[in-house]
Amino acid sequence: MYKSYYPKAAEIERQWLLVDAEGETLGRLATKIAALLLGKHKPTFTPGVELGDFIIVINARKITVTGTKTHSKLTEKMYHHHSGYPGGLKTISLRDQLSTYPDRVIRAAVWGMLPHNKMGHHIIKRLKVYGGPEYPHSAQNPKLVA
Repeated sequence: MYKSYYPKAAEIERQWLLVDAEGETLGRLATKIAALLLGKHKPTFTPGVELGDFIIVINARKITVTGTKTHSKLTEKMYHHHSGYPGGLKTISLRDQLSTYPDRVIRAAVWGMLPHNKMGHHIIKRLKVYGGPEYPHSAQNPKLVA
């Protein structure tokens, strides 16, 4: 009889990984990041267990988008959020979002690929996104991921 392996909390080792977003496509990069956050690259992957690593994304401002409407996607793709008050819907285009808050573009794309439950909320906290090449996590000695 075979037994299923279930990793214990003490056996989980988290690494710090560095991802450079310069010239990368938004959706393809988000799928790679989501897989790394979930821990699908590890041989001990088990659904329902947080095995993923910490991810640092740099140069988020220099990401590209593709698709059928590539030339107009920067102006037509809109991000919405609501303040909770009547008439509190805020809308911003992808171009404006990349120039003001580039971290929110990648975070929203990755969040759409994670489970929308308590585990997903814990996982997304391990994602650190920065618009430029500088990041404050040099003490963790992150490993560059292609």
